[in-house]
Amino acid sequence: MSALTDLLSPEAIVLDAAADDWQEAIGVAGALLVRTGVTTDVYTREMVDSVLEKGPYIVIAPGFAFAHARPSPAVLRTGMSWVRLAEPVAFGSPGNDPVDLVVALAASDAKAHTTAMAELAKVIGDASRRAALAAATSAAEVLGVLDGGAAPAAPETARTSSSGAARGTTKNKILTVCGNGVGTSLFLKNTLEKVLGEWRWSPFIEVEATDTISAKGKAKEADLILTSGEIAKALGDLGVPMTVIENFTSTAEIDAALRANYDI
Repeated sequence: MSALTDLLSPEAIVLDAAADDWQEAIGVAGALLVRTGVTTDVYTREMVDSVLEKGPYIVIAPGFAFAHARPSPAVLRTGMSWVRLAEPVAFGSPGNDPVDLVVALAASDAKAHTTAMAELAKVIGDASRRAALAAATSAAEVLGVLDGGAAPAAPETARTSSSGAARGTTKNKILTVCGNGVGTSLFLKNTLEKVLGEWRWSPFIEVEATDTISAKGKAKEADLILTSGEIAKALGDLGVPMTVIENFTSTAEIDAALRANYDI
């Protein structure tokens, strides 16, 4: 088993669920967390409220929403649920709507699930595994794909640089920011680190995933902030360059963002 499938039980997977809108879709995912003893029903409300407050920042890739809220007393243990919708619904994300896959995370702290999030980011960014998940007919098949059962496609090609360090930087740090710091920012961090690895810049650039509150205090430590459109609006002008990323699993989009902000 992988770190990802350790957090996702078969009972927390529903395929071709019915939902009339995004709130109902999150409600289905939240009910699975309750049913499997991961959260109380209060957490479902917290996930919905997070989107109502911050916008559809949880829609981080085409067709994919990663529902979550901050760690709270409503989280009984770290766990996940998986909902594939019979019909996609709109969350209000112009670049990534409509959504047909909702994965919910409940984290008891901000660190225990980081390995699982890195694994999930790789799955969501892999076209062949996404196709296998869309075709799965049972929870067992979903878990098999998540555990590496589907042959991975060739990774998305990003242009690389042989430069030993980022030119023109002074702080050598990039922040990836989401509303709660425990979910979507980790997806973005994973993809960014993949690009930095391909560029051979990993030894020179630190990447930190954080939330909106912490980002405001840490911004001056960074050369660049990567985030969603909704979170960028909430952050405002922090005095450092900020780039909006539509697809948090796209190495090509992040590659372009780095080239636009660094002296490449």
